[in-house]
Amino acid sequence: MGLRINDIVPNFTAETDQGKITFHDWIGDSWAILFSHPKDFTPVCTTEFGAVAQLADEWAKRNTKVIGLSVDGVDEHKQWKSDISEYAGAPATFPIIADEDLAVSKAFDMLPAEAYLPDGRTAADSASVRSVFIISPDKKVQLIMTYPMSVGRNFAEVLRALDGLQKTFGQPIATGANWMAGQDVIVALSLTDEQAKEKFGDINVKFPYLRTTADPA
Repeated sequence: MGLRINDIVPNFTAETDQGKITFHDWIGDSWAILFSHPKDFTPVCTTEFGAVAQLADEWAKRNTKVIGLSVDGVDEHKQWKSDISEYAGAPATFPIIADEDLAVSKAFDMLPAEAYLPDGRTAADSASVRSVFIISPDKKVQLIMTYPMSVGRNFAEVLRALDGLQKTFGQPIATGANWMAGQDVIVALSLTDEQAKEKFGDINVKFPYLRTTADPA
């Protein structure tokens, strides 16, 4: 059975370019984003790591730790980071997991159990290691995105999704299509109109099943 939304993420101990971590301890009481890559020194991945580096202040504002994963070793990660920082014009201060034995990739259901890295491998051998996992402080998966190697991830969308998750976490609200922070939110169907008005004030009833209210913030 693969990893699903609301599952507790696997806990693991792994080497990173910043030393050994135990994942649940590393998350602590923060939100976390794990984003994975099939190989160091690849073009699309370099642009993506650069985008994450440029958003360092935004992750910090949201009490969110970010961590990369690639199925190469610590030495390669350290060398690659200089390219990433040069490309981004910003330091890549987040750790990168060295998943050489594929243990984390398999635990997160990014590779089948029988997967291995052949001699002379290319990124195509681990192409499915192209996912984003957003994890809440209770260590549960809140969102999973998986991309092909040919399409770069939009980390502005990852940030938008993180805002939506944090806004709705434990609250009887949801966010609609293309929602951005500060816009109206959707009232959950678990509340009656009277309960919604008591909790949020004015509500806009478009249909009995689609009611909106101002951002509770």
